[in-house]
This record gives sequence, structure tokens and C-alpha cells, in this order.
Amino acid sequence: MGGTTKKSGLLAAAAKAAGKGAEKKTKDPIKSSVKKNTSKPKTASKAKPAAKKSAEKRTSAGKSTAKTAVSKKTVRASSSVSGRTSAASAPVSAGKVSAASKRTAAGSGVYDEASILHLEGLEHIRLRPGMYIGSLGDGSNENDGIYILLKEGIDNAVDEFSQGFGKKIDIDIHDGRVKIRDYGRGIPLGKLDDCVSNVNTGAKYNNSVFKQAIGMNGVGIKATNALSSYFRAASIRDGKMAVVEYARGKKISGKIGASKPDVENGTYLEFVPDEEMFGRYAFDMEMVEKRLWNYAYLNPGLLINCNGKEYRSEKGLEDLLTNEMGNSRPLYPVFTYNGKNVQFVLTHTNSLDKFIYSFVNGQSTEDGGTHVTAFLDGFVKGINDFYKKEYDVRDAAGGLFVALKIGIDNPMFTSQTKNKLGNVEIRAPVIKETQFAIDDWLRHNPDVAGEIEEKIIRNQKAHAEINNVTDKQIREAAKTVMLKIPKLKDCRYHMQDGEKGSDSMIFITEGDSATGSMVGSRDVATQAIFSLRGKPENMYGRRKAALYENEELKNLTFALGIQKDMEDLRYDKIVIATDADNDGYHIRNLVLTYFLLYFEEIVLSGHVYILETPLFRVRNKSATVYCYSEASRDKELKRLGSGAEVTRFKGLGEISPDEFGQFIHERKPGESEDRGMHLTPVTIDKLKNIPQVLQFYMGKNTPERREFIVHHLATEIDA
Repeated sequence: MGGTTKKSGLLAAAAKAAGKGAEKKTKDPIKSSVKKNTSKPKTASKAKPAAKKSAEKRTSAGKSTAKTAVSKKTVRASSSVSGRTSAASAPVSAGKVSAASKRTAAGSGVYDEASILHLEGLEHIRLRPGMYIGSLGDGSNENDGIYILLKEGIDNAVDEFSQGFGKKIDIDIHDGRVKIRDYGRGIPLGKLDDCVSNVNTGAKYNNSVFKQAIGMNGVGIKATNALSSYFRAASIRDGKMAVVEYARGKKISGKIGASKPDVENGTYLEFVPDEEMFGRYAFDMEMVEKRLWNYAYLNPGLLINCNGKEYRSEKGLEDLLTNEMGNSRPLYPVFTYNGKNVQFVLTHTNSLDKFIYSFVNGQSTEDGGTHVTAFLDGFVKGINDFYKKEYDVRDAAGGLFVALKIGIDNPMFTSQTKNKLGNVEIRAPVIKETQFAIDDWLRHNPDVAGEIEEKIIRNQKAHAEINNVTDKQIREAAKTVMLKIPKLKDCRYHMQDGEKGSDSMIFITEGDSATGSMVGSRDVATQAIFSLRGKPENMYGRRKAALYENEELKNLTFALGIQKDMEDLRYDKIVIATDADNDGYHIRNLVLTYFLLYFEEIVLSGHVYILETPLFRVRNKSATVYCYSEASRDKELKRLGSGAEVTRFKGLGEISPDEFGQFIHERKPGESEDRGMHLTPVTIDKLKNIPQVLQFYMGKNTPERREFIVHHLATEIDA
């Protein structure tokens, strides 16, 4: 079993040093309660390396050898691996065809009756997992598939609580194995098998049984079953119990019998994500805890116990908002509104940025959706109705902290992972109700109304000052940059060129040596290169006007096209490509500081990446393998035998242009996982952490920072 549980990042290391997050193992609550032996769980055979990769387009990722310091989390993009079903092995449902016809269809790609395939049971999920859980991944990204599998199990338990059944959920996550026990009604025993294996079966279709549930149709738990090497479900109802077991979606056992006396009703799930699909994965408990706290905030009174730690909230969204604001001081008491179509809590802080935490039926919608845009429209309308002004949303919502949730019977999300709501019919009622709520609240709270208007006026002045200074600086800077941007080797197509430039990217490299390796191997149509002279200036604590006084960062800003507006960004991906040594990591942090200080929106919208290049080349006379970690190097040395030699790449410039090409282009079908471009998307876990993290790493050289680096550099940045 390759799954593990881990803590991530430098901040996690600091928290661990302070004694945070103690965990203790819990026993299986179902195994200890069953009266009859329902058969020993049959653990699936040890996962074998995947034989084929999905033909769907994806970004493959390698092992990162460093954690990005200025972001709470930087996450490795995960390689998606398809299921094992192939055209040759899948059952054919195509009427009568000759053997010769079948052979022709299988071997030559001829489109005839024999090429029409029928997939049985859960095969479709294994063949096309992206349709059900988004990306696969190894657990280093909070949107990786193993967290979606976990979420689907917890969602069902939370739905029971939301319907008024069961007040606690027990969760155990150890060694890649997940156990979830709720104390709700329990799945009807005779339908347990269908509910976890038949895609078209589930009570979520029945609005009289499940109102405003997180899950829309119960497909998620079938995906968990299909994508797990071992899956077990049990249901207890009034002294009886049903148990079913599966291996990679195939049923291996099932029984119905009596449970032990006094065992509470409810449902139990246990699963082990399949290494054939996810590779060697690990559950990052910080990411899990974030999800669990969201469940607690959205369901006041629900007790969640995970690995011995309790998650519970009494004030719900207000607790969430207080936690997310951190040290930011609210300008007035939090306003809480619980209406028919929308519920929210809000306040303003001295920040210029707005922070919106949105949810639908208990599901976090991190990418927003129609409910968020409708709320903002209603909020601004309410503000303008009260003040009899025409304030801009940027000024009215600047510094706004809000936690927002709605409940609807038939939510339409833009994907199976449910990160963005698409229901357009909720816009009008949400706008109307929010507008009335804001106007009424201000009329009854004149002191708050005065604070908000003062805040809006301060926002207007701040935005005007920024715009004036920036425009002046841009005009002066443009005179020196002219048409030729120094150190930029541009590509032919950009985002403004439509589909041709949709895959455009720019590599920010460290010096001419690395640039030289890339120039000869890049795709000149879509891949640009901007070469830094060395370490750029640390811009922490500097005003934006200072950006245009720095020649190198000014040129970078113009190269990206963001000197006036984020919408003018010329490249879809901004890829930081530095050496895997201490200087390279320092440069990486300086560049990320530049983005987070002045162009945070680019990071938040997912445009910034880290290029991971191999640390080692291991080869013998017949094979060459590139390794991204010491563990991988040792494994390949053992596999290739005593005649193998190792080359350590200390810098990007040490990789020849002929070799480098394979690490900045998408992996071709049939190529091994050590080839192709490995990108780490830079993500931000909590927006409130940005100022503190930047100050710690990029501010004054405090004794605390020196001590932290001394104790963690060797283990966290393993070169």
C-alpha cells in the first residue's frame, strides 16, 4: 500500500515543532460491532505500475525538491492515469460481426460495428476518471482526486446530518486507508450494493428524501468505489447490518446479518485509493483539516472526529469569518443575515481587497459562480440605494470579508468537483434579497453606515492614487522600454491571439546559461523566455511606484503585459524556472514576492507555475532515466544494475539543449513519466496568510527566521 498521511510545507514544519496536530489512531467502529463474521476484508493485490496513460491532455508533474516559501502551499500538478480497460479487452455490444471484421477494427482503427464498445458496471469511471473527480494527482494539490474521493464519502454523512439524522461523524485516515462512520439512517440494507455500485441508483434523485443535499445523484460514491483498490460499505438499521466489499469496482463479497446489540444506526465506508490510478499518493492532513473545518462551519452543532481531533462550530459562518480574518481588525461588528434565498455574514477591514468564501448546500465553491456575482450585485445596489450614490463595486467591496451560502434543491455545478455554481435562475432572487437586507441593515445601524461610507471614500482615494502613480510611472517606463524588451525572447502567439495563443507560456529563467539551454529547444510559437540577470531586488515593503524604478522588474512587467490591467496578460502560464539550489530557491521566492505584492490576482487565478527539472540522470548502455528525487535515483540505480552511472544536474544550464527539450514540452503518448514538462502550480491556501508569510520570509532578518532556516533548510530543501 503506497498511500500515506503527511503534513506539508515549511509552515507545517513550524506548526509541528510547536506541537500542533497531535493524532491518535482509532479502531474500526464497524468491525468491533458486528455479531457475525462478515468475512475478512480481501485487500487487493499490490498495485502494479500503470501500463498505459490516458490520452487526454494534461500536465504531468515531477517530484518537487523544494517547498515554495512565500506561498503557504505550492502544489505539484498531478499526472492523470487512465483505467486499465482498453478497446481490445472491453465487452463489445455490436450485433453479429465476423471474426475478421473484429480483428480489422481492433488493429486498424476502422470505424464499424465492432468498434462500438459497451462498458459494464464501473468500467467507464476507471477509463475516464476525469469526468467524475477532475484530476487524479498524488495528494499534493487540494483538488487532487484522492481528496474528491474523501469528500464524496463525507458529503453523504453530512447530508444525513442536514436532513436531521445523526449529530457526529467519525473519520480515520492512516496509511492511505480512509474510514468514515456516520450515525444517520443507514442506507436501506437491500439497496446497499446498488447504492455504491450502480451509477443510476440513489436516493439523491428523490427530493422528498434529500432536500438541498450536497450530492445531486450519488454518483460520487460510485467513483470512490471504482477508483479504490479496496472498498467496503456497511449499513446498520435497527439491529440488522449489510456489508459489501469491492476491489477496483468489482464486487468480491456481500452479506446481510444481525449486528451486535446497541449498535447505532448509520453507514460505514472504508476505502484505499488505487495506486494504479493515483500513483504513490499521500493525504496531506492540512488540506483535509481545511475541508473538515468548512463542514463544521456550515453545519453548526455537527461534531466531526478525525484521527482523534474534534471539529465543531457553534456560530457557523461567523466562526469561519473570524478565523479567516486572522489579525485583520473588523471596522464594525459582523452583520449576520439568514434569509429565504441566501445567508451571509460580512464586515469590512482596512484592506483594499475583497475576500468571499462561498458555499452551496454545504459545498465550498472556491471558483464562485452565479450566487457570488448575484450577491455582489445586490450588495452594491443596497449600498447605492441607501447612500443615493453610484459607487463602483471595487470601492464599495474593497476590504469586504464575507462568508456566503445558499441552499437549492437542484444545484447545477460546472463540473463534477462542484467548485463553481451555474444556476442562473437564482440570480434575481439573490440580488433582490441581498439588496433589501443591506439597505435595511444600514437604516437600522447609522453608526455602521457612517463607518462604511468613510471606508468607501478611503477606497476611492487609494485607488485614484494608485492609478495616478501607475499611469505616470508607466508613461515614463514605456519611453525606456520602447518596442524591444531587454532579455525577452518572445514567442509568436499570445493570449490575445485567441486559440493559437491559448497555450502560450513564458519561462522566467536564472541567467543566460539556463536561457541558452531553452532557446534551442523551445517552441517558438508559444514559448517565450525572460532571462533574469541574477537575484532580482526584494520588493517587500516597497510601494508599487518603486516597481517601475527597478529596471529588471519593470521589463518583466512589460514583457507580461500587465503594466495597466491584468486582462492584458500575454501568456496563459508564467513558469518560474530556477536552479535546484539555495540561490535558485531564493530567486524563486523573490519572483513570487513580486507577484504576490503587486499582481496577486495572477497567482489567485492560477497562472503562475514552478518548472521542475530532473536532479539526476541515471543511465547504462541500454537505458536513460531522469529522476526528480534522491529516492527515485536510488530506485533506478538498483533497477539498472551496477553498470549504471549517475549525473547530478546542479543547474538548468548543465542540461544540454537536446535533453532540455523533453522537459519543456508535453509528454508524448507512450513516453515514460520521467519525460515531459513537470509543472507545480503556485496556490494560496489562505489569503490572510500572505502578509504574515511574506513578512516572515522576505522582511527583516529576524532571529526567529534565522533559527527556522537553520533547522528546516536541510530537510525541506533537499538538493
